[in-house]
Amino acid sequence: MLNYLWFFLAALFEIAGCYAFWMWLRQGKSAWWIAPALLSLTLFALLLTRIEATYAGRAYAAYGGIYIIASIGWLAVVERVRPLGSDWVGVALCVLGASVILFGPRFSAS
Repeated sequence: MLNYLWFFLAALFEIAGCYAFWMWLRQGKSAWWIAPALLSLTLFALLLTRIEATYAGRAYAAYGGIYIIASIGWLAVVERVRPLGSDWVGVALCVLGASVILFGPRFSAS
């Protein structure tokens, strides 16, 4: 369960960092948005190393599903856009896939 905490925290910092660049480059905000963007993306990378997984690639693949949940949450909370039904179906499929990737090795024959 601690993996999911690291995944969600990493997603929050990744989205916040990317959003800060979005605000600067797409919304015409001040270049000062770069500083929190870089800090946030650094924290994202550090947090993602906390995941309990034997291989980085598997951790990153599983993280993708959590990132999608967090992105839809960001859409709803920060951007104040109501997610569509298709967004939630996509989230469910991605989380299922991420769970298979993360937990699959525990159930696979060696």
